[in-house]
Amino acid sequence: MNKLFQPFSLKSLNIKNRIVMAPMTRSFSPNGVPGDNVAAYYQRRAQGEVGLILSEGTVINRPASSNDPNIPRFHGDSSLNGWQKVINSVHAAGGSMGPQIWHQGVMDNHHSGWLPLTPFEGPSGINRPGNTNGLAMSDKNIADTIAAFGDAAADAKRLGFDTVEIHGAHTYLIDQFFNADTNLRTDKYGGKTLAERTRFAVEVIKEVRSRVGEDFAIIIRLSQWKGYDYSYKMAKTPEEMESWLTPLADAGVDIFHASQRRFWEPEFEGSDLNFAGWAKKLTGKASITVGSVGLSGEFMAAFRGESSDPASLDELLRRFDRGDFDLVAVGRPLLADADWVKKIKEDRTSELKGFAKEALAELL
Repeated sequence: MNKLFQPFSLKSLNIKNRIVMAPMTRSFSPNGVPGDNVAAYYQRRAQGEVGLILSEGTVINRPASSNDPNIPRFHGDSSLNGWQKVINSVHAAGGSMGPQIWHQGVMDNHHSGWLPLTPFEGPSGINRPGNTNGLAMSDKNIADTIAAFGDAAADAKRLGFDTVEIHGAHTYLIDQFFNADTNLRTDKYGGKTLAERTRFAVEVIKEVRSRVGEDFAIIIRLSQWKGYDYSYKMAKTPEEMESWLTPLADAGVDIFHASQRRFWEPEFEGSDLNFAGWAKKLTGKASITVGSVGLSGEFMAAFRGESSDPASLDELLRRFDRGDFDLVAVGRPLLADADWVKKIKEDRTSELKGFAKEALAELL
């Protein structure tokens, strides 16, 4: 267990241990502005000795980047002033933090009935096979979106954040460009191969790198699975995954945050390496594993009201000790208990809490 509590340094990141708070959408920022309650929520995790806090998804400056008015924005004076309070509070508690910058792409309409001022946008206007709920982006839309990612990253650095994470997973905009199901384009942002469909993400990463400089750590979150198909794999072989990840690494990614529903599941036959293990092996870059760490059930089930109990970390530690990944992201345990990391460090396992859906309803 002690190895999880070794420090980690990479460019602008200097963190006290290997545990990361995973990004988790909370929708507690009315009109996109994070308030004092959001700052206090993150500060409590820093006080609980989380090594690196990654914020909930926070949207970039595009008219339809969000389908929910209570998701925080990472643009505009009011929202950025709110994020300034957040990072100041985290630093005051000895923590480190990066915002996850996000464009949701083509979305289903929010259950509240709220809609953005302009239609949702994506590579081809669809967010899953057969479901059109937006417009295909023009070249100007794409260029403006790439610039908006760069603006958000530059603001993150200006406000004093320690890193930035680009959200490229979970069927949102960047993932919609990767995915053959949702990217039907025939121009330079489309293509028959996964490697060809990395172009949009590569241009986003290059823009972010140009705005933050070489010494600022850039993370990208990726997933194979999709919200409409948990078994989906964009990269079906290690070779195809290499063709996907290598251009992103070459464009400027420092750390791959490899999202899985269950971290222990192997990515390909013939090896027990998980997604994070393959990302590190194929690119030589640092990686973050995530997916039901410390709990008995997977996180998508939490949204269906299923509870989870504390679970052993033995398999996680075996893989970490083997060098499969550098950092470990924890989600629901930290929603339910701000002191989860401290309890693990002090071997207070009898005090660990399970997770129940009620934890989603408030900022604990």
